[in-house]
Amino acid sequence: MNGSSQPRYAVYFAPPAESSLWSLAQRWLGRDCERDAMLEPPEVDGWTREEIAAVTESPRRYGFHATLKPPFRLAPDLALRDLHDKLAGFAAGRQAFVAPPLKVSAIGPFLALTLSQPAPQVQALADAAVKELDELRAPLSQQDLERRLGKGLTPRQENYVHRWGYPYVFEEFRFHMTLTGPIQETERRERLQSQLAALFRPELGSPVPVGEISLYSQENSERPFLLVDRFRLATATAGVAQGLVRS
Repeated sequence: MNGSSQPRYAVYFAPPAESSLWSLAQRWLGRDCERDAMLEPPEVDGWTREEIAAVTESPRRYGFHATLKPPFRLAPDLALRDLHDKLAGFAAGRQAFVAPPLKVSAIGPFLALTLSQPAPQVQALADAAVKELDELRAPLSQQDLERRLGKGLTPRQENYVHRWGYPYVFEEFRFHMTLTGPIQETERRERLQSQLAALFRPELGSPVPVGEISLYSQENSERPFLLVDRFRLATATAGVAQGLVRS
């Protein structure tokens, strides 16, 4: 089977489904990745609807999220039930926590929501996801390996690609929730950054609850990613987390 026709999975952080951040971010990207429905984006002064659609094309395809375990194909000896059970157990063994407030940042030519200060608990969650969920991941195909390595990576990043399938893990990890694709024109990017900071201002002043992780899936390379399941982290009172199986 061609790798591009095989499904891929990813373990992401997504805000709670009932949160205003989740609603606003999905509107901005123009797609509800949990219901697979297109949405009308908010108006932004000086930007046409077509320009917003173009600048959000890439993150819209992946769905609003912050990466914990990057996209992977399932190991050939595993079934979807194994994936679900592993994620449920992983979530149950970790305590929910609160991360620092967000801010709108430029990461190279991209704009994203990032944390306003370092967060060791976020780093620890991402590190654990990379390590402890790696048994779920099929090795990269030669095509995927070449694609990953052909981007001017550092030696350490190349080593991470070979070992973990992705360059931006551990010391290279930075929590971010992507809002745009690349915007090469500095003035245009800085203007949109200021506008997005105003649009998201109601969501930027409060700490971010990290109470669950989410499973996203991509049917094949032609399809966008969907949020298909949420798994609660443990709480001080509950002690046990449960996966929220989508009906």
